[in-house]
Amino acid sequence: MSASRLATLAALLAALASTAAQAQHANFVLFGSNGQPADAQPEDRFVHPVTSPYFHEDSFVTTDVRAWYAYQRFDGDSLINGGKAQVAAVQLRLALTDQLQFVAYKDGYTDFDSGLVDDSGYNDVAAGLKWNFLQNWKDQFHMAAGIGYELPVGDPGVFQNDQEMRFWYSVNKGFGPLHLGGTLNYHLALGDDDEAPLGNSDQISWHLHADYWINRYVSPVIEVNGYHVVNRGVESVPFMGADVANLGGGGDVITAGAGVEVRPVDDLGVRAAFELPLTSDPDDLYGWRLTFSVVYAF
Repeated sequence: MSASRLATLAALLAALASTAAQAQHANFVLFGSNGQPADAQPEDRFVHPVTSPYFHEDSFVTTDVRAWYAYQRFDGDSLINGGKAQVAAVQLRLALTDQLQFVAYKDGYTDFDSGLVDDSGYNDVAAGLKWNFLQNWKDQFHMAAGIGYELPVGDPGVFQNDQEMRFWYSVNKGFGPLHLGGTLNYHLALGDDDEAPLGNSDQISWHLHADYWINRYVSPVIEVNGYHVVNRGVESVPFMGADVANLGGGGDVITAGAGVEVRPVDDLGVRAAFELPLTSDPDDLYGWRLTFSVVYAF
């Protein structure tokens, strides 16, 4: 790893350590938190992110399982000649204390079918820790920081085998039934160039969220996601991997999604969103995406 990237890693780790040192004492919970105090109002319930599920992380410490499925059509004019991909995965979040959460955010299986690639296989696996260093339920204001690591154990035929550290900060603010959120990620690629045939660029991604609590059963959701290369390494292909894989280069990708969460019972959220790109890079392959997910809190 180059000296500049080592310096970046050291600075990010120092920032996380400073945040943790300044945090309040965390009470031991061990898997028993639903993320809200007992006297919270029903309209205080924030919807967890729906789109970009690998990297869009809110500030709440909960214990829940999130199963999701994405169907994506690629641009027919792109270099991979259109086609589609289907991804299914399960995420696990465990409240270790009332401020510390274990997050298993990437795994699953991808079926890729396009003019360039026709393959299927398992995704890389990634997990980390999230520290909720600010919890203000009265003013509906929350902030958190996290660190994660992606193991390059996936099948390369579906654009996997990324090895990276991920650092993120998130903020959430409520205004009665209106809930806003944002997440900023820095993805630090690891390994040498010859160990990253599909790319190894450092990237930044950001994610914006808004939901509105209509009643106990339904909340509409709007989200915007952005992906940007900041330190190019190996550029195997000229398009961005967005939230699927680090392909080493490509232009910026920004997407917007609209969806809804339906809650048939208190601890279960059923969600869906439709997503389109806002950017128009000629090499962009994003196309459009449908994301479905179920969140069960316990």
